[in-house]
Amino acid sequence: MSIKYFKKNSNNGTEENIFWVTMADLLLGLAIIFITLFVLAMTGFSQQSIQQQKVQMEVSEKISGDLKKANIVADVDKMTGDLKIDAVELFELNSYVLSDNGKALLDKLAPIYINSIFADKELAGQIQYIIIQGHTDSQMFAGVKSKDEQFLKNMDLSLKRANAVAEYIFKTNYNKEYADQFRKIVVVEGKSFNDPVLVNGVEDYGKSRRVELKLKVKDWNVSTALGLKRE
Repeated sequence: MSIKYFKKNSNNGTEENIFWVTMADLLLGLAIIFITLFVLAMTGFSQQSIQQQKVQMEVSEKISGDLKKANIVADVDKMTGDLKIDAVELFELNSYVLSDNGKALLDKLAPIYINSIFADKELAGQIQYIIIQGHTDSQMFAGVKSKDEQFLKNMDLSLKRANAVAEYIFKTNYNKEYADQFRKIVVVEGKSFNDPVLVNGVEDYGKSRRVELKLKVKDWNVSTALGLKRE
């Protein structure tokens, strides 16, 4: 419903509409408020992204440094802290049963990885999840008749491999004081062939077959509310 307010002009007897001037001022004010809120929201989002990146880099540096001290060569992403293990180092082809070499590798690597994260209570408090994620390549299994069947077989394999790694990590000699915390944030995922490793635009089948230990950092505002903001 529109409301108009008219003021009579005493000089010539005509009516002058002054309502729309007031409405224009109101709309301008609302626009300014909207723009201000938008800028504040985007600024907060940027701060959150920067804070999350900072935490991930700190964890990455800590894990990489501790693994290096133990003379363990591992593929740790410097920006995210994600750790990649080639499936060939853990399993036989098309198998989800850990090989002896795979167990030996996890015996050395897993305690350092877990202890590095939880030894720093403030840093550990900002980790929402440790995700153990299995990946396969996209090559077809013998006898498979459709892409859907191929995807599901690989999903099953990738999930079983990730679960096998998770189960064995709990058996390793990491500091058991961190067991409760670890159980609360560990997540196991299977990705099938959804995230292949590409080299010059072509899938590298060997690198695509892998298990990753990934870190999900809490939202910055959640961490702040918990008193965990880092300077």
